[in-house]
Amino acid sequence: MGEAVALSVIGFVVILIILAAASVRIVKEYERGVIFRLGRLMGARGPGLFLLIPFVEGMTKVDLRIVTMDVPAQECITRDNVTVKVNAVVYFRVVDPEASVVKVADFSRATSQISQTTLRSVLGQSDLDELLSARDKVNQTLQRIIDEHTDPWGIKVTAVEVKEVELPESMQRAIAAQAEAERQKRAKIIHAEGEFQASQRLAEAGKIIAAEPTTLQLRYLQTLVEIASEKNSTIIFPLPIDLITMFLGQRKDQAR
Repeated sequence: MGEAVALSVIGFVVILIILAAASVRIVKEYERGVIFRLGRLMGARGPGLFLLIPFVEGMTKVDLRIVTMDVPAQECITRDNVTVKVNAVVYFRVVDPEASVVKVADFSRATSQISQTTLRSVLGQSDLDELLSARDKVNQTLQRIIDEHTDPWGIKVTAVEVKEVELPESMQRAIAAQAEAERQKRAKIIHAEGEFQASQRLAEAGKIIAAEPTTLQLRYLQTLVEIASEKNSTIIFPLPIDLITMFLGQRKDQAR
């Protein structure tokens, strides 16, 4: 009889331990526990340790940290009829644990699907130039639309970034040719501006020489000096009559 009582006590203790283990729940700082009592939503608890009524209450843990989700490459046609493949990354987090459990079966999969469809839709309404040069605007549009769809699920989309834009090979060659033509255009403009400024300076120099003929003679002598210093051979250089006349005029003045 004593042995039967002992076994009963041991069995009772084991049952209590099992019930205690089943009722104790620990929720981390970045988690929340959504509690259901007999199938009815009772709210979210945590973080910390709390007890559940065994076989009456159940709990679903929800992670509140930001989730980084890759959106697979989507092939679409832009507004200017260019076929592109674009992939993106979506950053989102749960802000309402109860809604994320009750209002959607799998919020991660649902967010992924809505991100893919939105990416195709937005790119179809954008030009290729806008996609390449105004990517921030496209990112903001994607973030706003996806966030509007996921808000009833308790999901907050914090950012959407277009990662890579894959263009057809023919379009890549066309863009490279356009960039080369643009560089040549800029080079020609810079060269023309330099020629224009040089012509202005030459015109100003011509006016000064015309007003002071002596400057032309000095320039002539400077050219002779430069040629003599650079060349070791004999150079026959014509001497302007004006230069001789200038010196003869100076001698006549001295004789008087």
